[in-house]
Amino acid sequence: MDAEEFRRIGHQLIDWIADYRASVGELSVMSTVEPGSVREQLPPAPPDTPESFDAIMRDMEKIIVPGLSHWQHPNFYGYFPSNGELSSVLGDYLSTGLGVLGLSWQSSPALSELEEVVTDWVRQMVALSAAWSGVIQDTASSSTLVALLCARERTSNYSLARGGLQGEASPLIIYVSTHSHSSVDKAALLAGFGRTNVRAIPTDEHYAMNPMMLENAIQQDIERGLTPCAVVATTGTTTTTALDPVAAIAEVAHRYNLWLHVDAAMAGSAMILPECRWMWEGVEGADSLVLNAHKWLGAAFDCSLYYVRDPEHLVRVMSTNPSYLQSAVDDRVKNLRDWGIPLGRRFRALKLWCLLREQGVEGLQARLRRDLANAQWLTAQIQETPGWRVLAPVALQTLCVRHEPAGLEDEALDRHTLAWAERVNRSGAAYLTPAILEGCWMVRISIGAIPTERTHLEALWTLLQTSTEER
Repeated sequence: MDAEEFRRIGHQLIDWIADYRASVGELSVMSTVEPGSVREQLPPAPPDTPESFDAIMRDMEKIIVPGLSHWQHPNFYGYFPSNGELSSVLGDYLSTGLGVLGLSWQSSPALSELEEVVTDWVRQMVALSAAWSGVIQDTASSSTLVALLCARERTSNYSLARGGLQGEASPLIIYVSTHSHSSVDKAALLAGFGRTNVRAIPTDEHYAMNPMMLENAIQQDIERGLTPCAVVATTGTTTTTALDPVAAIAEVAHRYNLWLHVDAAMAGSAMILPECRWMWEGVEGADSLVLNAHKWLGAAFDCSLYYVRDPEHLVRVMSTNPSYLQSAVDDRVKNLRDWGIPLGRRFRALKLWCLLREQGVEGLQARLRRDLANAQWLTAQIQETPGWRVLAPVALQTLCVRHEPAGLEDEALDRHTLAWAERVNRSGAAYLTPAILEGCWMVRISIGAIPTERTHLEALWTLLQTSTEER
């Protein structure tokens, strides 16, 4: 493809994406294709001869789009938002079009320095002190893995330079909430701790980690000759958006010299609102934290911001310095290859830069406040309606709800819950995600797609009531 053909098709592609975003509300939110149906429509082998982009786009519309669940739909309430503001989409397009890699500062100076700037902008937006330094990772899963690797090395006095964990006298222990994201367990396993060395700490009535139970677990492990290593607190858990008491957990962590990582992947975006910062009070006592700019904030996926208080420790754990990457300016710059697992990095900072400049802090704050207000409105409707329950505090934009008709309990109630949630999803009018809370099924309603307005919530509430009547 030459430059002129790229120009022609590129204009068509931008128009196609703009049309898609403008009309996505007319599509079925959840894909209704059967397993294997997309693959069956595609050739089993690659083409021998070139095909036109027109043919590619015809298949895009005929095969690919029907096989998508539409995350940018105004009635997408599943999982958590994965917003891609169009300004950020353009930034991602710029990054891909430039095709540069950040192997070192010298390989693309602007890539490294813009990343330093935008991560510091967000640090200021969420009111973190200047003691924090940020870097962009792909996802919170990777960020948590990096955090636990750093915790492992600090606790073991850099065992990676010796025999690793296999050379340690006693196992290292990780402490998480029973409501922590599954990626925390996965990170602990990948970091070599082993499942038997991960402690799930019970939660209180609001599904937040209990600091007293945390301290009890630490003391018991010490008495058994084990070595407490790290605790992961969560601001905005996946199931209920519960808020672990970071300040109290930090006190415990400091008392026993544990690494404290704060998973604020979802709720971290809310900290651009001064009225929400109570949710992670005590965060300055943490060693690391993560917030996903590609969730509620609006950056195109993937753009996870990882912050540390001691970057020199991070660099010591992650550093790699082969001769072919060394340069004369290394002592005056940040080589971001030493701030994470991959050697190469995409120019992710562009999509965050474009978002922050095009929206401004006030524009982002207004959208998040809209979503918080919509969540409170829907909460009030549900709480005022007999037979409906909101099962967990609604501090952010996610509701946990259950319809509880008289006479239905236990397995019968679970079947009813899953049935009406499936009816909603299969209708194509909205997308919700069921989940288990305290052993029983309920339905999560996560508000936060960019085009979602009050009128969409009003229609959703009507849909929920009619769907539960079909028994």
